[in-house]
Amino acid sequence: MKLAPDGRIVPFSLSAEAFTALVRGDVDAAVIPIENSLAGSVSEHFDLMLTHDVTILRETLLRIKHNLIAISGARINQIDRVFSHPVALAQCRRFLGEHPQMESFAFYDTAGSVKQLVELRDRHAGAIASEAAARYYGAQILASGIEDNPENYTRFFYLRRIGEVTPDPAANKLSLAFSVENRAGTLAAALSELARGGTNMTKIESRPVHGRPWEYVFYIDCQLKDAADGDRVLAALKPHCSMVKELGRYQEATF
Repeated sequence: MKLAPDGRIVPFSLSAEAFTALVRGDVDAAVIPIENSLAGSVSEHFDLMLTHDVTILRETLLRIKHNLIAISGARINQIDRVFSHPVALAQCRRFLGEHPQMESFAFYDTAGSVKQLVELRDRHAGAIASEAAARYYGAQILASGIEDNPENYTRFFYLRRIGEVTPDPAANKLSLAFSVENRAGTLAAALSELARGGTNMTKIESRPVHGRPWEYVFYIDCQLKDAADGDRVLAALKPHCSMVKELGRYQEATF
């Protein structure tokens, strides 16, 4: 809703299904979470971006605010079971610890847990999810802002198919993936090339190469000084890498 306010939302149960639909042309764009400030990266989405012909067009930061939600008329002292995504449950440990009668149960999705409790009409069940989920499913919020740490943000990517978008001339951030040969100093040499050109690398992440044990792909984010800086970064890396793939150039999101 934030990245494509006029778009029609098409839901998928699995991330891989969303990527397939985008590449196949069933949808025009996909919005995926890539990193949470507390829980870390969504590793599967790095793998999917590498293996699909998609590009990052924009990014945004969303403040995550967790709420205890129940059906209309329920009271907080009635709740003895709380459902939510495992990450959301982990981010509300203090609140759950203050209510020892509430037993936690992992669910596939935060909003889905609200949908379930509304369908069950169980006054003893609660869910941890967003205010929007409570509003959409007609549930009530019993306690708001129950997350342990208020500095809880998720970074989202807005993806399009490669070749169907015009590069953003105001792009000041580059995401890419690369791999190096398994020899001493190859990774250090690649990163030294970036530093030599004054590139500020804001993130690095490694992921195993499927089917090739103990080989890794590195994902990095870099700040760009100008449009030509992205081309310079790619040119600097290629002599030291066995594979380099640009994932997208876009404007860096701010709080």
